[in-house]
Amino acid sequence: MFPLILGVIADTHIPDRARSLPPQVEAVFRQAGVRVILHAGDLIHPRVLRQLEALAPTYAVRGNRDIYLLRHLPRQRVFTLSELSGQPLPPEQDITIGLIHGHGTLKEYLHDKVTHLFRGVPFRRFEERALAAFPQAQVVIFGHIHFPVQRVIEGRLLFNPGSPTTPIFRGLPPTVGLLYLTPGQPPRAEIRELT
Repeated sequence: MFPLILGVIADTHIPDRARSLPPQVEAVFRQAGVRVILHAGDLIHPRVLRQLEALAPTYAVRGNRDIYLLRHLPRQRVFTLSELSGQPLPPEQDITIGLIHGHGTLKEYLHDKVTHLFRGVPFRRFEERALAAFPQAQVVIFGHIHFPVQRVIEGRLLFNPGSPTTPIFRGLPPTVGLLYLTPGQPPRAEIRELT
């Protein structure tokens, strides 16, 4: 049962930047034995959810590009290991996971766009915004930047799986993430390149 292995994906951008999910996404998730998939936004089309649902139960949040066909998705979600595994756990062994796209309010989004034009991608700002959205979470998953992030900040795992279709920098491989959760143990994450 444990560790519970989650597939983590973001910024699929189908069909605006890619025609479909790369077949390697399914291969990585199946090979790893993922039991749940978390999508951190910018799916664009509902068929992405249907395709991922065929692999495992899938939960998603709304990204800045999901305002047309997926506007019903929440802006952010909180899960516990107990909920995702279906196994009740004592509070001291449970793990809380926050899921957000990370683009912020319209004002923040526009400010970030201007900053990006003149100073480059404000990576630190997106990380801080994601962490601030979930002050009690041990794991914070975000998207939006199309760049993989995996690090522990003050005992909390900050995780961005990158993008399986459109990495931000030329030459950066497309990626997805795996998250390993075991009661009472620190969460562990892994970035997988799609080769």
